[in-house]
Amino acid sequence: AQKKCDYSVNVSDSIGTYKATKEYMIYERNFAGNKSYIFYSLALTDGLPTLNVQFIQKSKEFMKASCFDKNSKLFLQLDNGKIITLLHIDSEDCGSMIRDDNGFDNRVVSGRFMFMKGTFEDLKTSPVSMMRIKSLTDTEDYILSKEFKSELDNVVYEPETYFMQNLHCVEN
Repeated sequence: AQKKCDYSVNVSDSIGTYKATKEYMIYERNFAGNKSYIFYSLALTDGLPTLNVQFIQKSKEFMKASCFDKNSKLFLQLDNGKIITLLHIDSEDCGSMIRDDNGFDNRVVSGRFMFMKGTFEDLKTSPVSMMRIKSLTDTEDYILSKEFKSELDNVVYEPETYFMQNLHCVEN
């Protein structure tokens, strides 16, 4: 059941083409005053599909830095047993820290990951059960839910089938 493509950006000019889907929450954790969110969006830049991943943390306590570099990877474990690897394509990024009016520190870290050849078919046909992020500073695992209702915006998200529903938006 593919969704209609909903783009936040869709540009073609003399420099090239770029389109990106709207951000979609795939993970939320709200525990003891600490909040974490992970959003995906898919982009197509001059024919190259990428996965944009944005991490947002909110806390009044110390938050350790999390950085992406050229060696960072994102692993997706599929229900069919396969593991898909995506490679980080940007330079080093440790995000930015913003203090809000309520005294919370908000860290935003973004990464762009490139799909390996031959992985689209598996991602389009099998749900994703787990995501592992290997960053410069850490390796973390995230269990992806079949669906959850976000406390942030009261929307129901379906992380397991995100790629099945949206990958067609960035195919050539």
